[in-house]
Amino acid sequence: MRNERDTRTPGAAGVRPGPRRRVTVAVAAAIALTAIHPWAVPAPAQASAPPAARSITRPAPVAVSDEIRWTTRTVAPGVELRTGVIEHPDAEPAWTVTVQAPAVDRLTGAATFAPLGARAWADETARRLREAGLTPRVEEVGWPEYADTPRGTMGWRVRVGSYATSAKAQRTTPKVTAAGLQPSVEWTGYDIQRPADQESVRVAVIDPATFTGAVEATHHGDVADREKTSSVATSLNSLVGVNGGFFVTSDADGVQGTMAGIGAYDGELQSMAAGPRAALILEDGGRRARIADLTTTATARAGSAGYAVEGINRVPGRVRNCGRPGATPTDLPRQDLTCSKADDLVKFTPSFRAALPTGPGVQVVLDAGHRVVSTGARGGKVPAGGSVLQGIGSAADWLTAHGRAGERIAVREVVRDTAGRQVELGPGDSVVSAAPTLVAGGRIAVDAATEGMLDPQDLSFGYAWSNGRQPRTMAGIDKEGRLLLVTVDGRQPGTSEGFTLVEGAEFMRSLGAEEALNLDGGGSSTMAVEGRVVNVPSDAAGERPVGDTVQVLPARH
Repeated sequence: MRNERDTRTPGAAGVRPGPRRRVTVAVAAAIALTAIHPWAVPAPAQASAPPAARSITRPAPVAVSDEIRWTTRTVAPGVELRTGVIEHPDAEPAWTVTVQAPAVDRLTGAATFAPLGARAWADETARRLREAGLTPRVEEVGWPEYADTPRGTMGWRVRVGSYATSAKAQRTTPKVTAAGLQPSVEWTGYDIQRPADQESVRVAVIDPATFTGAVEATHHGDVADREKTSSVATSLNSLVGVNGGFFVTSDADGVQGTMAGIGAYDGELQSMAAGPRAALILEDGGRRARIADLTTTATARAGSAGYAVEGINRVPGRVRNCGRPGATPTDLPRQDLTCSKADDLVKFTPSFRAALPTGPGVQVVLDAGHRVVSTGARGGKVPAGGSVLQGIGSAADWLTAHGRAGERIAVREVVRDTAGRQVELGPGDSVVSAAPTLVAGGRIAVDAATEGMLDPQDLSFGYAWSNGRQPRTMAGIDKEGRLLLVTVDGRQPGTSEGFTLVEGAEFMRSLGAEEALNLDGGGSSTMAVEGRVVNVPSDAAGERPVGDTVQVLPARH
């Protein structure tokens, strides 16, 4: 059953009535920032720079249409798809040249660059640019409304010029480089401090009161594989599918396609949490959905002896996104950082269908009854119905001591939310995780620092992903228990810039979400309806193969 109709709804909502909004969500967030932050008001120029050289990046009220045209389609009873464009007609984004500030990665000690620097750096950089015959802008940038970061000034940005095309901006970069500085050509439509000109959004609403099918997270049978969201959707006859959580994309970081965070499919835990991070829990085939920060623990036991398992289906010693006890340089979540562990015990399940990792250490192969079949060097395949334990360092010593043929080694896994409540996984239950939390208890509650998406002490880390507009995939749940699966296109200057994390939270709240989280985004952001991609993925090559996905499946007859 398919129905298509055009509707006009106030603001950016449109899923269900809420408080009337006379401006689009991104602009509403900008106006709120102006009211809250003292740094959002232009400060008098100081003597160290000419008045024209200093400005404050602040959200400015923008005249916009108070309506968005939504195209609404009923995909199946209880499954509705809304497509819309948020427009800011008076926005005037342009290409510019931003000078990068020298920085040092706080955890690794590596030399790098940050988009913002200290006030003294900004003033000195502006002076050097003026001496090179350029006219710089010094802009103060404030912290967005995160739940766990400072307020006030985040840092200072130095820019040169406003250009109609990227190519014209590039012509200025040699002069910046000649001044001994690091230039970067950027589109100002990605800045949180001013509205984007357009954002293309898609919202799938799944109502469990009407929908008779199932919603599940899936890795499509092989957790060591990458597959396109639309391909999985086609093979499963899915009504709607979106990409899921973070996954390994490079051999240097592990096995490509394996999840970098908790993943559970059909009641089986297939990867462990990268610290306490937001997760979408789909119980009873998605009839009940909720969002919570989850942690995982696991213990291997041979008789009375036990050893902590710190990974499932990953390379021993390599922990993508960190967040595991004993990991270095940090045991806290850290997005896109691969931490290491010298002593590491990892379990492999039958869903890991690639060749097992090789290297130093010990491997124990277990049968379906958790009895030791063999102990030896790492490698080979996981036996059908069985499992494999691989250990390095002291974990290898433990396996050697207890991996005697016929000995039983059982692994007990526990999933808990941050309140300490255990999450029991049964057949039909699944979990997909990313970061960070966007909405909690009906309030915007973006904990980007806690979940390792940015570092208040190190602006070289996570700035663009968190504070710049990006393509995003998000999930939320409203008061009626309806599941909201949302994508916003991004990295398309003049067509669709995307959302910052705070804008994503504002948008989800405008849809009526009581709970919401950010799933994987960027080039991974994809929505497929009946197997066909309906958004515009940002990768130049088109749709990206991903790790897990969330699929809305019709009822089985």
